[in-house]
Amino acid sequence: MQNHNEKINSLIRILHQHTEFISGETISKTLHITRASVWKYIEQLRTIGYYIEAQPHRGYRLVSIPDNIIAAEIQLDLHTAVFGKEILVFPELDSTNAHAAVLAQAQHPEGTVIIAERQTKGRGRLGRTWVSYDGGVYCSIILRPPVTPQEATEITLFGAVSLCHLLSQQFGLPAKIRWPNDVLICQKKVAGILTELEAEQDRVHFVILGIGINCNTSLKLLPEEASSLKEELGAPVSRIALIRELLTMLDYFYALWLNRGFQEIAALWRQYSSILGRIVRVDFRDTHVEGVATDIDEQGALLIRLDNGIIKKITAGDVTLLR
Repeated sequence: MQNHNEKINSLIRILHQHTEFISGETISKTLHITRASVWKYIEQLRTIGYYIEAQPHRGYRLVSIPDNIIAAEIQLDLHTAVFGKEILVFPELDSTNAHAAVLAQAQHPEGTVIIAERQTKGRGRLGRTWVSYDGGVYCSIILRPPVTPQEATEITLFGAVSLCHLLSQQFGLPAKIRWPNDVLICQKKVAGILTELEAEQDRVHFVILGIGINCNTSLKLLPEEASSLKEELGAPVSRIALIRELLTMLDYFYALWLNRGFQEIAALWRQYSSILGRIVRVDFRDTHVEGVATDIDEQGALLIRLDNGIIKKITAGDVTLLR
C-alpha cells in the first residue's frame, strides 16, 4: 500500500513539473512501472478530480487539480523542518485530535499531520463539540517539544499567532485573537485551536495541536457569530495552499519558540489580541470574572484587573467583550 501511495505521489510531482505533455514511456521509466500501470494511476487520479489531458503520441498533461485535500499536493514545495514530513488525509474521522493521539502513542514522528475532510465528533475547548462543516480545514499535528507541561500551555498561543500572522500577512485580513484560542475577523470567529497533551509531572510525552478553520464553508451553515475565509475574502480559498502556508508558518514559529522562548510569541500575541485594554467577562463553570484584560503572563494565562485593582490570573474560561 505504501509503495502504491509513493508511486501516486511521485506521479503527481512529475505532472506538476511538466507544463507540456509528458509521454507515458517517460513516466514509466521514471517510476519503474509498466505503461499499463501509468494508465491505471492516471485513471485513479481522474477519479478523485484531477483533470489530466491525454493525447496519442504526446502523452499526458495536468490541466487542473481538485479541491480535495491531497497529501502529495500539500507536500509540493513544502520546505519545513518539522511540520508536514508525514501527512495523513482521511475522508472522515471521529476527531483528528483523537486519531493523532493514537498515532502519537504508537510513536509516530513529531510533525505528523492528520487531516480530515469531515469530523463526526470534533472536539473543542472545555469538552465541547466542534462542528465540522463542508469546506473547512480540520487538522491535528503531533509535537514532542522538550519543555515542561507548564510551558506546553504556550503552544495554544503560538498556534493562534501563527494562523493570525498568516491571515494578516498573506491574505491581508484583519485577523485578531480572542484569548485563548479563537481567531476572529471583524469579531466573527473563523478558526479555533485545541491543544491536548500527555505528560508526567515534569515531562511532556507529546502534544496534539488541533486547528479548525472555516475556509470555504457556506455562511448559511455557520452560527451568527462565525464567518469563513471565503466570505471575508469574497472568493474561495485553495485549501491545499492554505494548509501548506499554515504548516510553513507553524514550523517557523515553533522553531522560534523552542530556540528563543515565549517572549517574541507573546509580543505578537499582544499585537493581535482583540481584548487587551478592554473590559471583558470570563465565564468558567459556575463562576465569572469581570475586569480589564491587561496582559498575559509568561505561560499565556490571562491577567485581568478587577475594580478593586487586584490582578487576577485566568487559566481557563470563555471571554466575552463587554466594552
